[in-house]
Amino acid sequence: MSTIARTNTEPELDITGGVDTHRDTHTAAAIDQAGRMLGHQTFPTTRAGYAALLAWLRSFGLLVLVGVEGTGSYGSGLTSYLTREGVTVVEIDRPNRKTRRSAGKSDPLDAEAAARAALGRARTGTPKTRDGHVEALRNLRIARNSAISQRAGCARTIKSLIVTAPHDLRDRLRALTTTRLIQTCHNLRPDTQQIGTPEQAIKTALRSLARRHATAQDEITELDQLITGLIKTINAELLHRTGVGPDVAGQLLVTAGENPERLHSEGAFAMLCGAAPIPASSGQTHRHRLNRGGDRQANKALYVIVISRLRHDPRTQAYAAKRT
Repeated sequence: MSTIARTNTEPELDITGGVDTHRDTHTAAAIDQAGRMLGHQTFPTTRAGYAALLAWLRSFGLLVLVGVEGTGSYGSGLTSYLTREGVTVVEIDRPNRKTRRSAGKSDPLDAEAAARAALGRARTGTPKTRDGHVEALRNLRIARNSAISQRAGCARTIKSLIVTAPHDLRDRLRALTTTRLIQTCHNLRPDTQQIGTPEQAIKTALRSLARRHATAQDEITELDQLITGLIKTINAELLHRTGVGPDVAGQLLVTAGENPERLHSEGAFAMLCGAAPIPASSGQTHRHRLNRGGDRQANKALYVIVISRLRHDPRTQAYAAKRT
């Protein structure tokens, strides 16, 4: 697309930018305060590319706002760069499917849509900052969740192998608890000289999986210690609340972000967690429905808190009795 040129005698325009982000490239679009499209350009996702993108947007006039899609994923690096350069950045939700079907789909169109959404402050939010303790906590939790998935996968695979194991081995292992099963498989001593036989091969496989399970458990234990210490640094008071352990506290801190002031009310946090009811009224019918959106992991954390408090907190028990 051609770029609209501006002469030196014209007053400086207020520019709003929009960026459609991808892994290797970002496509930017610029519009003026009247919504007039000024141009679009694609830049690489490197520090030099970020600088070129910012310089390109500022070449049209006074850059007042930039709307970025995916500030928590592909747009994270660009968002951090623009923020450090003093640019106001807002997070843009993806266009709904109906709008996208009617308007078409391309990177320049998505960038233009992001710019127009930022200009009209439609479907926008303040992006999380990702340069502090909460971002470090998020990274540790990702590693922990991966280790938990690997540990669970090892246990499931061990149990599935036992189903088709030779009778003597199956009878020996099938009634054991998961903990005893992992320990027993870890201590198996297969004859590697007879690895071509099914019995020795399955013993080798079970021992390998049990060792992998133990390694994952060691990683989880180490990460739990690091995560707990980091949570105490960020907000130690949170761990003293009934029903809030390191896992729940970590999830809620990550959901709120390093800059929780972007959440202007308890209702906004409830909506972010998918805990706020959605109006579903029509005519004379007035009702609400459950919110299926939001951060489902944060929603799960709130659920764990509620279940724990219903069992152990007298105030919560009294409130539940009053409501029911």
